[in-house]
Amino acid sequence: MISDMDTPPIASQDPEQPAAQAEPVNLWGTEYSLFACSSCGWGYLAAPTPAQRCPHCYKASLSPMQPLPEGYLPQNLPPELVFPFTLGTSAQAQRLQEFTNGIPYPPADMSPANLKERLRRVFIPAWLVDAGVRAGWQAETGFNYEVVSHQERYSDNQGGWRTKEVKETRVRWEPRLGKLERSYQNISLPAVEREAALEKSLGGFEPAGARPYAPELAAEAFIRLPARSRQDAWPDALPRLQNMAAEECRQAAGADHLRDFRWSPEFHSQEWTLLLQPVYSTYYLDDEGQPHPVYLNGQSGAISGVRRASPKRAQRRSLTILIVAAILFMISLVLVLAGALVPPLLAVGGFGLFAGVLVAFAAAVPAMVVWQFNRSQEG
Repeated sequence: MISDMDTPPIASQDPEQPAAQAEPVNLWGTEYSLFACSSCGWGYLAAPTPAQRCPHCYKASLSPMQPLPEGYLPQNLPPELVFPFTLGTSAQAQRLQEFTNGIPYPPADMSPANLKERLRRVFIPAWLVDAGVRAGWQAETGFNYEVVSHQERYSDNQGGWRTKEVKETRVRWEPRLGKLERSYQNISLPAVEREAALEKSLGGFEPAGARPYAPELAAEAFIRLPARSRQDAWPDALPRLQNMAAEECRQAAGADHLRDFRWSPEFHSQEWTLLLQPVYSTYYLDDEGQPHPVYLNGQSGAISGVRRASPKRAQRRSLTILIVAAILFMISLVLVLAGALVPPLLAVGGFGLFAGVLVAFAAAVPAMVVWQFNRSQEG
């Protein structure tokens, strides 16, 4: 599930009240307004008339973020690439149907139709950095070679001893060192906290599907604002750059393997842009009217969200069963009393009393099923 609290909170507002008007900003080739959620703290660029509820937590209305916090909006860092929404409407309906299937006594508000009607498009940003590097490096390079040996085996079925040729691949290690000067393009880094949780729950996006940014690709969508600075994100790039450099050095040496790679890099010419990643969000209300967000990968349809059963619906079912048990018990009791005059009715009444007790015990089953299901979802 997507979650973080990394942007400044805004004064609270009733989620059912329309958001105040925000001054549009001409940015990235279109007009956006800047909004923030007072509950989860997420900030957005969105069309001047956004949906009432925050498309992340759905607990509060979006409020205008004014005045603009210094350095908050990446005015000079437009998106370079966009993963467009490619999940079709039929696939959306199928995924939402699968999400609701198998929930015992689902809340009254949880239905595929409601979830689909409330779908919102949200772009989650990631940093893209281009960086040049100059470095000296050293490592051990490994080269495969084959060793041929012969094994003698005795077999009665094959008339005695037989010789079999055996080829074994071994690695010859040699020390190497050199200099590297390269430029690496579009290294993707998280622009929001806990993006790893997002990727784990929704999966990644197909790199080949990225397209150059155009305003129409982000139309009618909420663009989550970066909440992680470039300075904070940069250390995450270093292991990836080292791995890429090590692979290039292996290839340059014509080696099959590389180990103990060490380098002393100097980075220069860093250029930062944004990558927008598509996520659908929707929600349903539980028994207390609290919203539970549901998220879909805008390309693959992978879905994430808390699935909750309704204790109130289970209680009503239990009450219905108890009423049935009480009616059965009373009728059976009358039959038992009448059995004093009509003996065959005594056996029927006794069986009815026993059945009434069993039905009464069954009344606890719905509540137990719901409790166990909701507990299994807490992990």
